This record gives sequence, C-alpha cells and structure tokens, in this order.
Amino acid sequence: MKAKIVLLILFGFISSQLYSQELLPFVENYSKSNYHGDNQIWNVAQGNDEAMYFANNHYLLRYDGVKWEKYMSPNKSVIRSIMIDGDRVYSGSYKEFGYWFRKEGKMYYVSISKGKNLFYDSENEEIWKIFKFNNKIYFQSFNEIFLYDGKSIKKTKLPFLISYCFQIDKQLLIASVGKGVYKMTNSKIEKIKGWEILENNVIHTIEKYQNKTYIFTQKKGVYVAENGVLNSWKNPLNETLKTTNINVARFIKNNTLIIGTASKGLYIFELNDGSYKNINRNNVLMNNSILSIGQDKENDLWLGLDNGIAHIEVNSPISIFYDNSGVLGSVYSVATTEKGYLMASNHGIFKYEDHRFSLVPNTQGQAWNISKINNKYLIGHNEGTFVYENALFSKLNNINGGWNLAKSNINNSYLQSTYSGVIIYNDINNLSQKIAVKGLFKPIKYAAQNREHEIWAADNYRGLYRILYNDAYETTKVENVTQFNKIANDFGVKIFEFRNEILFLIHNSWYTYNYITNQLQENELFNSNFKNISDIAAIDESHFIVLEEGLLYHIYANENKFIWNSIQEKYYKGKIINDHLKIFKTKDHYLLNLDDGFISLQLKYKNKQSTNVKIEAFTNDNLVKNKSKINYNSELRISVISGRFGATKPNLFYKINNATNFTPINEGLIILNNLNSGSHDLTIYHNDGLHYNKVSNFQFIVAKPWYFSFWMILVYVIVIGMILYLYYKWNKMKYIQKLELREEELKHQKKILEIELKAENELNIQEYEKHILELELQSKTFEVAGKSLSIAKQSEMMENIQGILDNETDFNKLKSEIKKAVKITVVKKHEWETFETNLNQIHNTFIINLSKKYPNLTSKDIKLCIYLKMNLSSKEIAQIVNISLRGVELHRYRLRKKFNLLQDENLSKFLLTV
Repeated sequence: MKAKIVLLILFGFISSQLYSQELLPFVENYSKSNYHGDNQIWNVAQGNDEAMYFANNHYLLRYDGVKWEKYMSPNKSVIRSIMIDGDRVYSGSYKEFGYWFRKEGKMYYVSISKGKNLFYDSENEEIWKIFKFNNKIYFQSFNEIFLYDGKSIKKTKLPFLISYCFQIDKQLLIASVGKGVYKMTNSKIEKIKGWEILENNVIHTIEKYQNKTYIFTQKKGVYVAENGVLNSWKNPLNETLKTTNINVARFIKNNTLIIGTASKGLYIFELNDGSYKNINRNNVLMNNSILSIGQDKENDLWLGLDNGIAHIEVNSPISIFYDNSGVLGSVYSVATTEKGYLMASNHGIFKYEDHRFSLVPNTQGQAWNISKINNKYLIGHNEGTFVYENALFSKLNNINGGWNLAKSNINNSYLQSTYSGVIIYNDINNLSQKIAVKGLFKPIKYAAQNREHEIWAADNYRGLYRILYNDAYETTKVENVTQFNKIANDFGVKIFEFRNEILFLIHNSWYTYNYITNQLQENELFNSNFKNISDIAAIDESHFIVLEEGLLYHIYANENKFIWNSIQEKYYKGKIINDHLKIFKTKDHYLLNLDDGFISLQLKYKNKQSTNVKIEAFTNDNLVKNKSKINYNSELRISVISGRFGATKPNLFYKINNATNFTPINEGLIILNNLNSGSHDLTIYHNDGLHYNKVSNFQFIVAKPWYFSFWMILVYVIVIGMILYLYYKWNKMKYIQKLELREEELKHQKKILEIELKAENELNIQEYEKHILELELQSKTFEVAGKSLSIAKQSEMMENIQGILDNETDFNKLKSEIKKAVKITVVKKHEWETFETNLNQIHNTFIINLSKKYPNLTSKDIKLCIYLKMNLSSKEIAQIVNISLRGVELHRYRLRKKFNLLQDENLSKFLLTV
C-alpha cells in the first residue's frame, strides 16, 4: 500500500514537472562563447547584406551565418540601438550616434553627432531607438529626438521622459513615461485623446494589426484600441502578461503575436485559435529576459536576451519536442493521437495530451515501438506488449521485447519481432489470439512477409533467417540464409520493404532473394543509390528516410529515381539513436525519434532553398578578392554565405581544382591549408536531390614561397655567384699555394733524389769496385793457384829428376826415368777441368760479352783471352796450357788479327775494356 502511494506521488511529481513540455519551434542559442561579446543584446536587425546585426553593449556584432564579427563602439560606450537603412547600419550610444558601413570585409564607423555639440544641455542621454520616418532618420533618447536628413541635424527636446517612439498610420507616436501617449506633427506634440488609461504606465511597444492598435505596457498587460475605443486586451493570456514585465512585442505573419518578457521568456500567441506557446529557460532558452526581437527574411525570429542570442524558426516546417529535464529519456518511437502524442522511451511509455505530459502508470522500463492499427496503438515493451485504445492503456501480453511490428503483405496479419522470436497476430480485433512461430527462439529485430507460409526474420545480433511453415502454422524449416550464402559479416541485418519487395541490408550491401537459385543476390538499384547508409526507415510507398554518415536524408522515390532532400544536421545533431530510427506518419507530417524527444517535419514540404550565395575569403583576417593572390603556406578561410539561417538554408558542396568528389560545406565554412603555389579554382554546388548544380565560383592564386620569389631568386643568384667567385678565388689561392708547395716539395724531392742518387751511385760504385776487387782477388787467387800449381808441378818434377839423377847412372834408363817423371808431373786431366770450370765461372760476364762482340772466337781463343786478362805472361800461359812459348805467341798474334788491333795497341789492355 505504501509503495502504491509512493508511486502515485512520484507520478504526480513527474506530471507537474512535465506540464510545460510541448511541441516547439526549433531554437538555436548563441552564448558569449560563440560571439565573444558582452551579455545584453539591446537591439537586433538584419542588414541588406542579409547578415544579422546586434547592439551588444560595447560592441556591434555581425553574424552572416558562418562567422561572428565584433566591433568596439568608437567612444567605448554601450550601443543601445541599431537600425538598417540601405548599406548603412545606424547605431546609437551614450551621447553619440552615427553609422557603420562595410568595406573589404570589415565594418567602419562614421560619427554623425561628433563635433555638433548636441548634448551640451544633457546629463545622461543615450540613444535607445533609431527609426526612419518620412525618409528621415530619427535618433531617440529619453528626453530628446534628433532628426537627421542626411546633411543636418535638428534637435527636439521633450518636456517629459519618453520610453519609445512608434510609427502608426503614418503618424509618429511618442509614449511618455507616466503621462500617456502623444503624437508629433511638424515638431508639435499633441496628446492622444481617449487614451488616458495609459497614464502612469511605461509603454514598450505599440503595434497596429488588422485595424487594431495594440499597446504593450510594462506591468499592466496589453491594451487594444479599436474604432477609437481603448480597452484592456480580453484574452486569458493578458492576465499572465501583467505579471511578466513586457519588454518588447511584434506581430508576424500567419496571425502570430510575439511577446518578449523580462521574467518568463517568450510567448508565441496564435490569433486564429487563441493558443500560445511559452518558450523559456525551462525548455530551450538560455534565460527568460527578452530585451529585443528581430526578424529575418525567412520570417524567423532573433531574440536579444539579457545574456545571449536565440534564433527561433517560427516559420520553419520543423518542430521539436524537447525534454531538458531528463525524465523522458531517449525516445525510441513516437505516434500521434487524437489529443496529442504517445512516446516509447527507455524510461517507459509517456503521453502528451491536453498540454499535459505524463508517464503512463505501470509502464516504467524500456519501451521500443509504437504501431497504430486502426484506432489501436500496439506498444512493444521490455515487459510485454501494451495496447492504447479509447484513451485507456492495457497490457496485452507478457512477451518481452516487442522491437518492431510489421504488416504482412499477403493478408491482414501482423508480425511482431520480440526477444524470443516472431509473434503473429491474425485478428486485429482479437489481439489476445496470437501465434508464436516455433523453431527460432532467439531475439529477432525485424520480420517481414510477402509470400504465404514464409517469414523473413533478422536476428538482433547476426544472421538472416527464412522460416517456412504449413497451414497449421507448424514450422517446417528454419534456414540461416546468410550462413548458407557464406556471408561472413552478417551482423545487424536490416529488413526493408519497398514496393512489396523485401530487401536485406547486410554489411553495407543490399540483397534480394532469388527463389529460382535459392540464393541471395545483390540488388543493383539500391546498391547504386544507398550503398553506404547505416539505417533506413519507411514512411510510405514512395517516401523513406536514410541515415548516411551521420546525416539524415528524406528520400522520394519517383519510379527508379530517388530524389534526396537533406535534413539540416542542426535539428538532430548528436541526438540520433543508432539502429533505432523510427518514422511515424501523420497527415502531412512525420515524426522522427530523438534521444531527448522527437522532431516533426512536413512530409510535403519542398525546401525552396536559396541558391544565391556570396563568398568571402580571408587570410589573416584580410579580405581576399576573387582572382587575387595570397601568400604561400597561409590559411584561407572561405565563408560561403547564403543569407539564410533557418530551414531554407541550402546544403552546399564544393570542389577545388576539378576534384572528383563533392565535399559538403560544414556550417558554411571552407578552410584550405597547405595549398600548392599557382592558380586554384573553387566551385560551389547545390544539390537539388538529383543533380549537383553550380551556384558560385571563386578563383585565387597562391604565390610562390618567399624563398622562390623574384628578389629571393636574385639574392640566390648573387649569393651563389659570390660563393662561386669566393670558391674560385679560394681554389686559385689554394692552387697557387699547392703549386708553390709542390715546387718546394719537388725541389726538396730533387735534392733528396740527388742525394739518394749520389749515395746510390757511390754505393753502386763501391759495390762495383768491391765486385771488381773481388773478381780481381778471385782472378789473382786463381792466378796464384795456377802458378802455384805450375810451380808445384815443376818443383815436383825437378825433385823427381834430381832423384833420378842421383840414383841412376845408366844414361838410357836415366833418360827413360826423366821422361817418365816429366809425364807424371803434367797436371791430371780432372784437376785441369776443375780449374778451367772455376776459371770460367769467375770470368763468366767477360766470356759472354766477348762472345757477343766476337762470335768467331774459339774456346781456345777465349781461354787465352782469360789468361791474358789475368795479366799472365806468355811463358806462364805456355806452362799452364803445356805448349811452347812460340805456340802462345802465335796464338796471341792470331787474336790480334781477330780483334783488328793495331800494332801499337796492347792486347791485354784491350781485353780489360771488354
């Protein structure tokens, strides 16, 4: 019992917290971190250049949809007001007013009031409003009005404090502070009769709409003047406005009134049906104090806040259901009801009806899918399946995890994919009757059927299955088709039905089933158009939505052509739930789930995107004109400005230098770095769904690197010339030094060589003399040996003869013994041969030279020449060779003839020269 009470209290608390949630226009918030300025935004206006301008305390802000620009007021005072007239942006601040103009990508200020001595009698005059009336510019402070006709300034000092001036029915109305409303004609001030009720009020806005004049007071709500009668606005909202402090208000098209308050944000009031929406800090605004309201050419709103800027797309076909509280959680499916919406989230089932948002009791937990069948809503939940019918919820069954519900293409049955397989509902009027398909008890994410007795089922994790059954719904076969077709990567298979054909998305490729070959075959049409998509959801037979590389595209199928309409990323950036893209169609809208709510888009909406773009290129904050030159290695930031901020903002692409691929332009900015020197061509394209159409072109030239410029090349030539010259001089000097060194070295080497040659010659001479001495010594030795041998033989012979003479008396015997002794005394043959051999070795060189010069010499001639060279006498030679002296003389005579010696030439000396 206590638990139920706690739950009831919790449900009541949640309902009270979510009471203010509703479908709202899309809002973009810009904080100081975006524009880097001050807090308050006192005035907002769009320039003729389609950029938005903001009076931001000490700064004039400019935003062209791509980048923010910030300019300091000239006297560093607070800029309270701005007004656009032609190419001028008029601004007013403390004791100062003038205008800004744009030149070469920057804003420049021209003071109108400077030097005019306009504020000599004023203590605290700030220009709070600037407006144009009768082709003249008016600058309004709290006490004075300054009229500027382009040349001179006329000053009108008022006898009372005023809040603002307003142009109504070609009249200039002046709202005083506490004294009512006046009109000014030709500098004359006249109080409006019948409006006395406005006295003691501070009036912030007067607007005329549909023949009624609306007066918006600060603390007493809204008054309406019609047919000369002024009354309090008879609308329930007016009681709320009396407690909010109205700061600003304006009417926009489609009978819509916009009211900005000081404490409760913005009210969007629909005059057609009396409904209103309150946009405040509890839903999407950064703060509740609205200081100013501006409108762009798309009829969307720009709010100047007490701290920041808000862009509200009130004219956009896109609306957002927000949940900043976190109670709703991530929405996995959404559907419309007669009174509002149903949402299936990870926190349970929620409903939004009669402007109240609440959690359906007993539905906490993960809810996956909502499908509408006739007037019933089947809701797949982690705890089972719920039914919503006639504003009542009930639990249909306890089958866990109803991921998806698909209608069969052959009958009126429905297939539900659950945690435990596929469930078939044959009778929509009796949903309690269900059939669980047997044979495949596992988590099934998608199911489809376009043939009798056959169901296709995709596993939540991996695998595609073909289930066959009979008339009694008895499973006859379960086939793992991806395994059978040997598809290795079959994780996260998706089933998509298109024109009664079942398609399978398996690992970025599309397949259909060929019943002839019983094989999967690639689908050429879808593979050529949707190869890289990550998710897909059907809307109807001709429309579906795809998610490609994080971007959503609405696809219109016209026969076999697919027209792509991109949905701007800002509406869903970071909010898509991967693998759980759900679309619910309702009339001319379709609802798309997000992780903090859902988005509503018009199905038949044709995005009339503007294709007029302007290109502003900057490098180092300096404007780069078309076909101009930039420095090498400098960053080029190219702003592609469409002048559109809302739903009509075009999705643009670019190519540079005829590249192959079209590159999307992210947030209108192209940043180019590391460009090669030379000419470059940047082309901007818009995609109409089928084709890329050229919309603009920008050409620029990247200069050569500074180190390749003309002057640097000239410097290089001079430096290289100097280096070569110095190198030449250095080489020449080194060459001369080398020559001198070489010359000295040669002289030194010559001296050394001379010394070495002299020493070598002396050594050779010494060696030669030594050799000659050795030869002479050997020769003398042999001469002595020969003579010794001869003397020894003679001595031996003489001794033998002496002995014979002493012992023998017989003459004949004596004669015989003497002959015998002489014969014995003769040198033995082998001794003589040995002697001659040694003699030839000693005089070998002499023998060779002699034989070459005189080849007709005999061996005896040569022997005689050797004896003569040895300086032996004829007698000594006769004794050695054992011939007579005459025989030696005769042999010597013959040699002289062979040598052709003259009579006075000495033979022995001649032989020494050979």
